[in-house]
Amino acid sequence: MLPQRYGAGRTAMYPIRGIDEPGLLTEPGLGMPTMATMHRHRFTVDEYYRMAEAGILSHDARVELVDGEIIEMSPIGRLHASRTMYLNAVFSARLGGRSTVSVQNPVRLSSRSEPQPDLALLRPRSDFYASGHPGPGDTLLVIEIADSSLVTDRDVKTPLYARAGIPETWVLNLVADTLEVYRQPSADGYRDVRILRSGDTVSPEAFPDVVLSAADILGLTPD
Repeated sequence: MLPQRYGAGRTAMYPIRGIDEPGLLTEPGLGMPTMATMHRHRFTVDEYYRMAEAGILSHDARVELVDGEIIEMSPIGRLHASRTMYLNAVFSARLGGRSTVSVQNPVRLSSRSEPQPDLALLRPRSDFYASGHPGPGDTLLVIEIADSSLVTDRDVKTPLYARAGIPETWVLNLVADTLEVYRQPSADGYRDVRILRSGDTVSPEAFPDVVLSAADILGLTPD
């Protein structure tokens, strides 16, 4: 859902009229159409919220702001939902009060990006982030569960997490049955990328004592 000002609220540009886009103009004196060069408007987080408050975006719209663009999120399928619930249950049980498990809630990366990852492990805060959405300094791990959203999750959002300084991102590639682990963020993306398969194990970098089976994470063994 679209986040609201006083609460929480992938793959195609959300259709909003009035955004600058290429169009045809007539060559003066010739009557011949020419392609005008126009620039796409990139929204800020504040503009994004004002659009919701003004009713331009409905509050039940499944969208997120990614690098200034309003992106429509893919429908959540059966396996996607199952993996989200599994990881929520496992991390909540294994981490206790050491981390807050946030499910499909906003993380504010910059003035132009506020994605909603499928799951994030946050530094615990007594107000549970009532005073504002978590930022990169609050976020220990981001997890995206990717099926139809794979291209956006891996090629658009993961580099964005790296540039923001998120220390670790996992992409559950449900298409290839692999777990992609990204570490060592930089302005050019993550420097350490590992592809894990069903026989591998993994631990969040922030919590090395929490050892998980890649097969269990991907749903390749009975839960």
